[in-house]
Amino acid sequence: MDNCDARQTQLKPVAEALAFLLGQVKPISGLEKVNLDEALERVLAAAVRSQVDVPPWDNSAMDGYAVNTGDLDAEGGRLPVTQRIAAGSAAGRLAPGTAARIFTGAPIPEGADAVVIQEVCEVDGEQVAIKGKPATGANIRKAGEDILQGEEILPAGIRLDAQHLGLAASVGVAELSVHRRLKVAVFSSGDELVMPGGELRAGQIYNSNQFTLTGLLQRMGCEVIQLGIVEDSFEATCEALSRGAEEADLVLASGGVSVGEEDHVKPAVERLGSLELWKIASRPGKPLAFGHIGETPFMGAPGNPVSLFVTFSIFTRPCILRMQGITGEVLPRPVSVIAGFEKAATDKRQEYARGRLEQGDQGEAVVRLYPNRSSGVLSSVVWANGLVVLPPLTAIKPGDPVEFIPFSELMS
Repeated sequence: MDNCDARQTQLKPVAEALAFLLGQVKPISGLEKVNLDEALERVLAAAVRSQVDVPPWDNSAMDGYAVNTGDLDAEGGRLPVTQRIAAGSAAGRLAPGTAARIFTGAPIPEGADAVVIQEVCEVDGEQVAIKGKPATGANIRKAGEDILQGEEILPAGIRLDAQHLGLAASVGVAELSVHRRLKVAVFSSGDELVMPGGELRAGQIYNSNQFTLTGLLQRMGCEVIQLGIVEDSFEATCEALSRGAEEADLVLASGGVSVGEEDHVKPAVERLGSLELWKIASRPGKPLAFGHIGETPFMGAPGNPVSLFVTFSIFTRPCILRMQGITGEVLPRPVSVIAGFEKAATDKRQEYARGRLEQGDQGEAVVRLYPNRSSGVLSSVVWANGLVVLPPLTAIKPGDPVEFIPFSELMS
């Protein structure tokens, strides 16, 4: 693909940029088999089919008495109790004109067609008095009513949660085929950066971006390759990009993606490979870079900590999900809430503002904005519990509906 041309100086709308990015990435190759206790949050590579019927046999949904409804009249009746069936035990055939004491999960004896709950029964010695006649099939869970043998229970391309593992275990599956972990190389550009614990000199700041980025990647189950702080030089930037492309499936950089004299990421990517996307009509994070170093995708975000957080959440995260093998929807799903703020229709870019969703006076969900819009105020991300989507050139008044993306949606 050709390097940037004059058209790439135009700001690309967010939806168009996302469609382009997702069209440029594909799932990584490489599968592995893992035990169920190692599969949590991995991406399933092959569909899972049941080895058994669930339930494997008709069983009782309640504690009570198994009966044949033909032995009772409309008012019920009195039957001798001839056997006791607990979960995990085998059931003998129910003799005509008798009842069996049965417990939840126990197999239904042959000859029974209903279970009467114990609350409507009275025990008198070796007999049980039943009030009323149950419907045929009452309180019986039929074999295979949940899952049939051979049925697909888990599709490929999902991230495995606890309930998925439990379902696989319930049909006897002990191992799952999953995609290998995505390897992501990260580095931060800037002579002003110092690692926490070091001594700050004039003009220096601590490197927060490395830990924000690493934490976000680890929450997604990625294997992170740390390339550290890269000095502000073209040669050092090229070296970091080359190393990352050799060792990882994706290279991420924070800082150095603008066009200042000390910003070397853009020309370095163009030298080593291709730069296919730059400058998006979003706030924060306008100078978002995407390209390739050889066959390895590269994404570069601004160095401001809020810009990094937002661009990762909105643009990088969906690409990573697709590379990990997720086949379903990868874009964040906003919810509609009530605005607790006012905004003029002045911004030409779509803004992702830091917001806190709260309960209003009438119990409604109201979102408020952090008062400082600066992309350098990282404390605002801790104050917030999500991002408010503010469309371009759109005025918003208190009480208007707005879209809100909870952080819980972005961290899963």
